[in-house]
Amino acid sequence: MSIIVRIPSPLRRFTDSQATVEVSAKTVQDALSAVILKYQDLRFHLYGDDGELRNFVNVYVGENDIRQLKGMDTPLTDGDEVLIIPSIAGGKENGPIFEREEYLRYSRHFSLPEIGLEGQKKLKQASVLVVGVGGLGCPVAIYLAAAGVGRIGLVDFDVVDLSNLQRQILYSSKDVGKPKLRIARERLEGINPKVQVAAHEEPFSSVNAVQILAGYDLVIDGTDNFPTRYLVNDVSVFQGKPNVYGSIFRFEGQVSIFHAKEGPCYRCLYATPPPPGLVPSCAEGGVLGVLPGIVGSLQAAEAIKWITGIGDPLIGRLLLFDALSMTFREVRLEKNDDCVVCGKNPTIVEPIDYEGFCGVSGTAETVNVPEIDVHEVKQKLDRGDDVTILDVREQWEWQIAHLDEAHFIPMNSIPSRLDELSPSGEIVVHCHSGKRSASITEYLIKQGYTDVKSMAGGIRAWTIEVDPSLNLY
Repeated sequence: MSIIVRIPSPLRRFTDSQATVEVSAKTVQDALSAVILKYQDLRFHLYGDDGELRNFVNVYVGENDIRQLKGMDTPLTDGDEVLIIPSIAGGKENGPIFEREEYLRYSRHFSLPEIGLEGQKKLKQASVLVVGVGGLGCPVAIYLAAAGVGRIGLVDFDVVDLSNLQRQILYSSKDVGKPKLRIARERLEGINPKVQVAAHEEPFSSVNAVQILAGYDLVIDGTDNFPTRYLVNDVSVFQGKPNVYGSIFRFEGQVSIFHAKEGPCYRCLYATPPPPGLVPSCAEGGVLGVLPGIVGSLQAAEAIKWITGIGDPLIGRLLLFDALSMTFREVRLEKNDDCVVCGKNPTIVEPIDYEGFCGVSGTAETVNVPEIDVHEVKQKLDRGDDVTILDVREQWEWQIAHLDEAHFIPMNSIPSRLDELSPSGEIVVHCHSGKRSASITEYLIKQGYTDVKSMAGGIRAWTIEVDPSLNLY
């Protein structure tokens, strides 16, 4: 059935100036959902973080307030009109009004002709989603809050670990073991009480990504894994929103803006992720502590430029930074007309199984990789069993902590040093936490090794459960 939803003038900037939207719906809830599906920026202005209709928004069917009917479940008939009636204040200038303290707080922005009062208003009206509040997300969030971005959404579900403190500048030693989002929110509100911080303490997944991003103007990619990175890209393309990209590894970083309306998306640059294990994580390969501060600051700068409409955004350009040589380089990016997400004939139009796409759904789940518990390994060593303990970590990890009985061959050197391992002998492979060892165990089995197991939990589990005298990292 055909329903007309009338949009009030304050919200028409989110509906391409449309005063009415025609939808097919059976209830008021269906009608509003259909409108938001077309104009997703409306969600934040109609619904709160709890998913409930905001208190300052009333909805009528014809002349009747739905609160006096059946609320959002009020049934509709063909030709009904649904009116959205928010509270408004007449007689004052449009846009946010700065409080007295804010004129001093943002005075250095006001004095910039490129930003000024109008640019600062845009920042106050803006909403930005930061996915991942780690090395990149920390400086991004700090500078967005300091700049006065009105609403900052944070997505993370991790707790603060001691190893984070080398680079994740929102947290301190006293925060170890506490939820990151709780600490981040407190710090950001302390930096700027005028900023609203929304915490999404859950994994950013294909289940919730569309709904979460719908309430924000742009997204900043602070992720550290390929499944989430591709998900951030795809959903930003679906919703027509810019994706401020940043990545770091060891001493190098990358920054760009992917916006399919005006240029390429992330998949135009990297159509598919590398095979699991080919690109080490920062935990495995390391990262210079100051590097995410530099890259994250660049991401924040791009977001501020985008919001205020100043400068030349990094659309179609990839900025490369090398901290060792202290050099910046730039390469051009082209839109791929055959891109499966933003091309002329896209084949991906909704979130997919990103874990499966990136091949990281779990080695033990997709391939039968045998595991052995750390206590069983200890028993074998105590009995003097003829077993090779193969340590596949990096040299720096070996120097921090290792088992005296272990044979050390870094993961990437295994293919060229197979002659050091007996194909018929018993081998227990271990790394830091179990991921790399599972990959090498699978590789050795495919090479014909008949008795290979991965030590579950790696040397971390060994240190916690068997030998606490080793250094934990």
